[in-house]
Amino acid sequence: MPQHAISGLNRLTRTHKLSAAGVATAGAAALVFALVPGADAGQGKAQATTVENVKPVAFSAVATAAQTQQATIAKQAAVSTAQGKAEAAAKQAAAEKAAKAKAAAVAKAKAEKERKAQQAASRSAVRTAIPAAAPKPVAAPKPVVKTYPNNLDGWIRQSLDVMAKKGIPGSYNGLYRNIIRESSGNPMAINLWDINAQNGIPSKGLLQVIDPTFKQYHVAGTSWNIYDPVANITAACNYAAAKYGSMDNVNSAY
Repeated sequence: MPQHAISGLNRLTRTHKLSAAGVATAGAAALVFALVPGADAGQGKAQATTVENVKPVAFSAVATAAQTQQATIAKQAAVSTAQGKAEAAAKQAAAEKAAKAKAAAVAKAKAEKERKAQQAASRSAVRTAIPAAAPKPVAAPKPVVKTYPNNLDGWIRQSLDVMAKKGIPGSYNGLYRNIIRESSGNPMAINLWDINAQNGIPSKGLLQVIDPTFKQYHVAGTSWNIYDPVANITAACNYAAAKYGSMDNVNSAY
């Protein structure tokens, strides 16, 4: 057989092959009936009729089988397509869900970062608005208040401390000696018989000072009461320092 004829047979479809098989079957049946001995013309006619009826039936069965197979193939293809679409849709939905979750996580992280930044800014603003409390200054030690006994010894010592601060010279012995001579240590002593008393300005206090002299030589920080022991001693020593250089240099009425 020529090569192109074989190639042509190879190109026959399954339907063509089934159709050819049906034709061959029908032909074989017709040949059997024709060879039966004693068959008459009527039988031959009937046989011919049967052969003619067989052909359409064979072709119809082949066509039906082919159609059924094609329908099955089409149905399977449709099912496969539907499955593919469903899988694609599921994958797309999963991808969209993952993308939304990622976007939500990013947004949450950003919001948290902004919240922390705002809190930090608020704390900084509060620290700026409210300055740190200044350290409490260390309290200076309180000066020791010196106390003096309320007697002649105490009055002399207190007067000497005031005089030392004011630069007025004098010693304990010089003050004590003149006080004893002038008033015997009585701070309320007053001379009502000497020339000062006759002039209306009697001598007063421990060192017998007249009012004009007391006022002129009064030392700041002491009482203005001429009978006050410390004020009287200090003013008298201030006067003696100006007139005699120091109370230590006074040995009589001055």
